[in-house]
Amino acid sequence: MDLQDRSYEIVVVGGGAAGTSAALSSARARRSVLVVDAGEPRNAPAGGVHNYLGREGTPPGDLVAAGRVEAERYGAEFATGEVIAAERAPDGDFRLTLDGGTAVTAARLVIATGLVDELPPVPGLAQRWGREVLHCPYCHGWEVRDRHVAVLGTGPMAPHQALLWRQWSPRITLLRHDLGELGSEDRAKLDARGITVVPGPVEGVRVEADRLTGVEVGGHVLACDALVVAPLFTARLGALADLGLRTEPVWRGDTPVGARLPVDASGATAVPGVWAAGNVTDLTGNVISAAAAGANVAAQVNFDLVEADTRADLRRAAGQDPFLVREREVADLVAGERRHGL
Repeated sequence: MDLQDRSYEIVVVGGGAAGTSAALSSARARRSVLVVDAGEPRNAPAGGVHNYLGREGTPPGDLVAAGRVEAERYGAEFATGEVIAAERAPDGDFRLTLDGGTAVTAARLVIATGLVDELPPVPGLAQRWGREVLHCPYCHGWEVRDRHVAVLGTGPMAPHQALLWRQWSPRITLLRHDLGELGSEDRAKLDARGITVVPGPVEGVRVEADRLTGVEVGGHVLACDALVVAPLFTARLGALADLGLRTEPVWRGDTPVGARLPVDASGATAVPGVWAAGNVTDLTGNVISAAAAGANVAAQVNFDLVEADTRADLRRAAGQDPFLVREREVADLVAGERRHGL
């Protein structure tokens, strides 16, 4: 497909659950839509998507591929590539340049680029991410139920993590790593739930037959079946930041969780004409919530385009029947006031 200098009403950047869902809803609203996808999904290592009603356990790639087929059925287009430059054109549209030099324009943008997981710097840990190195018990707890689960202590939320994972297994070990001494309240809670605490920094992970079998701590190997970590979640913006988009830090109490792209209740960013959906703005959302967010944002973008289409028609009609134009403006104003409860 030759995309050079093609124009779309909506360009979605990111082809995961949020982006593909936005494309499906937009295409069904009879909008011209292009999805630009770098092809590097965050959940690629995971064996299946969980807590997705009707699609429990579906491999992540299969879920998105099925959604893409559905969106294409209604006219959505998909292109593999990365946005390497983004700017606002003089006419107000957005011009995106993809790796390879292709450029497209869009009246509206939906950012669904997800996030980057910044993992603790333990040798070998990143290679097991999404397999036996885990972070979310609601996503992976069932798969390691009743197994020996170790929790890597990298921040003050680690005792809470250990207590949470205790719901899925009675065999939980908290590795203090760089936590320091535990407070008496945390220690009492962990003891009450039968959670073992191991001091000393973790030097690496042990892998046998392509599976994590333990962690190296204090000069010996502690056997375990899974290792729980607390990544920093950072919104993935790349060149889209050139449009003036800025992330904001996210905290859980006094603990930094990461950085997200802030949006309002409709999914609109601070940059007019740009919306966002999925993990780029909701750091802890699961796949089903990302898909829902994509559909909701698509409806908001379509409504914004409907208003723009109407304004354009009013301008064209202005030279023919000014009274009719004013009548429409008043009707639109009244309708808007009603929508906002005024």
